[in-house]
Amino acid sequence: MFSGSIVALITPFKNNKLDIEGLKKNLQFQLENNTDGFLPCGTTGETPSLEEDEWIEVVKTTIEFVNRRKPVIVGTGTNNTKKTVKYTELAEKLGADACLVVSPYYNKPTQEGLYYHFKEVSQSVKIPIILYNIPSRTGVNILPKTIERLVTECKNIIGIKEASGNLDQVSEIISRLGNNFVVLSGDDSLTLPILSLGGKGVISVLANILPKETHLLVKHFLEGNIFEAQKIHLKYFKLMKALFVETNPIPIKTAMNLMGLPAGELRLPLTPMTKENLEYLKSVLKELNLI
Repeated sequence: MFSGSIVALITPFKNNKLDIEGLKKNLQFQLENNTDGFLPCGTTGETPSLEEDEWIEVVKTTIEFVNRRKPVIVGTGTNNTKKTVKYTELAEKLGADACLVVSPYYNKPTQEGLYYHFKEVSQSVKIPIILYNIPSRTGVNILPKTIERLVTECKNIIGIKEASGNLDQVSEIISRLGNNFVVLSGDDSLTLPILSLGGKGVISVLANILPKETHLLVKHFLEGNIFEAQKIHLKYFKLMKALFVETNPIPIKTAMNLMGLPAGELRLPLTPMTKENLEYLKSVLKELNLI
């Protein structure tokens, strides 16, 4: 169920308010282009900048619009265990198929702290939990032995979004937990390597603008058409990297606006791209005939 290209949705804003019509247009665009799943309210969705009522509206709109046609994984993680439990329970009540729970940021918990945080969250709901490991943002790495301990004791922890950038760590996770544990790439440029190690797909930033291509990259690989997957990876590799030339989601929202897709503004503390980086992003998009 949780495989393929799962789009890490941006949150469109207009006049510093949610652009719900823009969100629906983006959801329709994704459905028409074979996206395999939806992730509202992740990092790419500027979740730390959302008020609780806005978070609820984005989640509710996504779940109702998708209407079970594809799985919806809701980002519920914070650096407050009690708040994370609350959001995870809310997501379950709203009809989420699973929740993505990032490791607590800024607090910088020990491995023991991570274990008890995720255990408490997992025990609060019945729906599947996918861990989210992104040490560059959180300041802490969820070690494979901690993941194994959690999966052994918490049956609804079924996968991880791995964005450590460490392929050895991905190898260790899969060697410890086997192919039934869902490992999803957290970096578009590492999707192909992670698939080769036994990963099941990607939670993708790129898919906001290239949903069909990202879907096909994973589909081809999983069906054994490795050369076709490699061709897509190499064709869009430069763009994958360009989308992270500044802090995500600054470049992807900029690219969407340039392509006529509803993205709108960024919320402080995120700001528009520098002129130099904007020109570089434009040049990459033009090379691919996307603008």
